[in-house]
Amino acid sequence: MADPLGRMLRALFPAPCARASTLAMAAAMTFDTATTGMEQKMTRATPLWLLVGLQGGISAASLVVEIVAGRMLAPHVGMSLYTWTAVIAIVLAGFSAGHWWGGRLAEKPANNALAWTGGAMLAAALTTAGAVLILPLVAGPVLSVVTSPVWGITVLTTLVFFLPSFFAGVPAPVLAQIAVDTAERSGPALGAMFASGAVGAIAGTLLAGFLFIGWLGSALTLVVVTLLYIASGLLFFWLARSRAFGLAVLAGAAAAGMAGLALAAPAQCEEETRYFCLRVDDLSADPNSPVHLMVIDHLAHGISARYLPQVQFTPHGAMLDHLSRLRAPRADFSTYVIGGGSFSVPRSLLAQGAGAMTVSEIDPEVTQMAAEDFWFDLSRADIWHEDARRALLTRPEAMFDIVIGDAFTDVVAPVHLVTREFFELIASHMTPDGSFLMTVIDYEDRLAALGSIVLTLREVFPVVEVWTHAVQPAPGARMVFAVVAGAAPTPVDEFTAPAPDMTVFGALGDRFVTQLADARGMVLTDDYAPIDRLMGRRD
Repeated sequence: MADPLGRMLRALFPAPCARASTLAMAAAMTFDTATTGMEQKMTRATPLWLLVGLQGGISAASLVVEIVAGRMLAPHVGMSLYTWTAVIAIVLAGFSAGHWWGGRLAEKPANNALAWTGGAMLAAALTTAGAVLILPLVAGPVLSVVTSPVWGITVLTTLVFFLPSFFAGVPAPVLAQIAVDTAERSGPALGAMFASGAVGAIAGTLLAGFLFIGWLGSALTLVVVTLLYIASGLLFFWLARSRAFGLAVLAGAAAAGMAGLALAAPAQCEEETRYFCLRVDDLSADPNSPVHLMVIDHLAHGISARYLPQVQFTPHGAMLDHLSRLRAPRADFSTYVIGGGSFSVPRSLLAQGAGAMTVSEIDPEVTQMAAEDFWFDLSRADIWHEDARRALLTRPEAMFDIVIGDAFTDVVAPVHLVTREFFELIASHMTPDGSFLMTVIDYEDRLAALGSIVLTLREVFPVVEVWTHAVQPAPGARMVFAVVAGAAPTPVDEFTAPAPDMTVFGALGDRFVTQLADARGMVLTDDYAPIDRLMGRRD
């Protein structure tokens, strides 16, 4: 059993990690092979509370790794339905395989089983710390070879996170077997072990999402898990009275060294928050005239020039900015922007004389970065650090002339912000001559997402327009649109705006838009809105 495992480790991981993982398992094998046909002396007395505690702690740590996996993958593949589906499936597959192997180990004498389990936990420590180092190395090659977004994410997740989950799944059957064998009442003991695993999983999920990632970051969180795995692995060897305890200590030291390398590795995020991985890139040709790009996870979310606040550097920003001013019912119009990002559009509108500005940005760290690196004056806007839909539901009195929807996770708008019910909520917060503008990303030969959003908006607004860059797109190209909804049409059907070069934008013909909505669209509701499938990246 050991040789195939060693070969698998060497195939999937760089040599140092594979050798260290093999060392961890060798510690267990050394004790096992030294065992004669007669069962060794009984293990150290292991009270049920200790078994329950170990099961709960390991379960919690393994779920922390699952949550962190999604966070770590985001800078490479985004944070989408595909990402979380792959993470959950691969981690559960690892647990399942680990449980199966743990069940085989549970048939051994208790001290042998504990020694093998200790080796598995040290291997879990090594592969967990190694994930921080391996992911940046393999992400590029994997995603360049496996071009399908679904399979690319799945393969990448498997290479990096299957083995940590596999090894973390080993202890549960072993600990449950020992609990049943040693307890006075096997039923309550088995129930306690199952309950401990479930409670640990809940605790790990909550700790990762609400505490560890936001306060420690992904790498340090995995280092904490690594140290817990090392401690539990050494405890298993000690409980087994293993002759290989010294070898286990060496394996633990190797895992601790791997954790140190993980902490020293270059950070994937300049700022890691509870929501996003943030980075600022300097695009300046002249250091005296800075131009900055904000990257959220793996997607560029906005560009701003310090001394040119009115210039947009992206097509969608140029359309939202210019259309807002074209459709404004008065010079000092009020604006509500859903999704701040780099705050480029709010900054431009304010620089050109817009009135009251309100922005919903769910992540306070994004707002702070916009102020520090994108020169947005926070005193000129009312910032709501909460979900836009909840913000409007709790403020029925808020009314706006212009509402701009520009919130994205990956290249997909959050599902609850594209439904008929949400558009009805938007309409109830608009002045009679107000307008709603929304960025939509879709592919030239698909357009199902665009058609569905248009069809859904037409359920609420009498006039719906679609604007885009006035050039012939390449076949299959990804296109950026601005969808406009309100009570009246825009007074022009074409305009020129800096993006940053002077660019012509035009409205698609009403007949084409109607045919598109009728042929490819579906009405999106809170009950059913498959926007990830409609707007997601191409296979």
